[in-house]
Amino acid sequence: MASWNPGQYMKFGSDRLRPALDLMAQIPLEAPSSIIDLGCGPGNVTDLLAQRWPNAVVTGLDGSVDMLKQAQDTYDNISWQVGDVRTWVPSSPVDLIFSNACLHWLDSHEVLFPRLFDQLKPGGVMAIQMPNNFASPTHQLIRDCLDTIGRGDLAPRYPVQTSEFYYDVLRSECVSLNIWETRYLHVLEGENPVFNWTKGAALRPVLDGLKSEQDRDKFLEKYANAIEQTYEKRADGKTLLPFKRFFLTAVKN
Repeated sequence: MASWNPGQYMKFGSDRLRPALDLMAQIPLEAPSSIIDLGCGPGNVTDLLAQRWPNAVVTGLDGSVDMLKQAQDTYDNISWQVGDVRTWVPSSPVDLIFSNACLHWLDSHEVLFPRLFDQLKPGGVMAIQMPNNFASPTHQLIRDCLDTIGRGDLAPRYPVQTSEFYYDVLRSECVSLNIWETRYLHVLEGENPVFNWTKGAALRPVLDGLKSEQDRDKFLEKYANAIEQTYEKRADGKTLLPFKRFFLTAVKN
């Protein structure tokens, strides 16, 4: 499990929040009684779920103790649990399974997605958002820079599949299935902001795998320089980061 720094992750909190809000807007439930936020991170999205459905029992689950500590310190009206999404099973089926920017870290979606879907009540909803920009320079340059220091074995592999894949995996158990993709254009400020963005998420397992401080420093220097050259500042001093994301809402039979 990668280590997570809540402060680094939340440097771009408003940009990271928008996809979660877009996903929430498409959830076809009026009054769910039980909600689980899988991979809840620092809890800011979980709190929004609790605000939208104030009568629901809302639980946030994450594998990062540091993330959950921030969540617990900030939001005291939600139940927080340390756990593994891959093995999570509720004490009883739930109305809403929500997961924002988590499941792309986990393998075997042909098994994982149906297993999670089975934890819903009839009429319950599974709502998923995952990054799907792994062909972009932010991720391709990770592999390239790792190769230059002889650590290509640490290059992340992402299991996100095509929209048709998820349709085929879930359709037989659904009343309705809504799948779409959105390409955001984030307008970022500061010095080398795309590097700082990636450092808060995609680089975490890579940095954990680089046990040698020398290798870590070499990689970060090469990657930071490559990203800065690729994502140049515009005339107004801002930096643009195109970012594609995958969305899914599925209603259980």
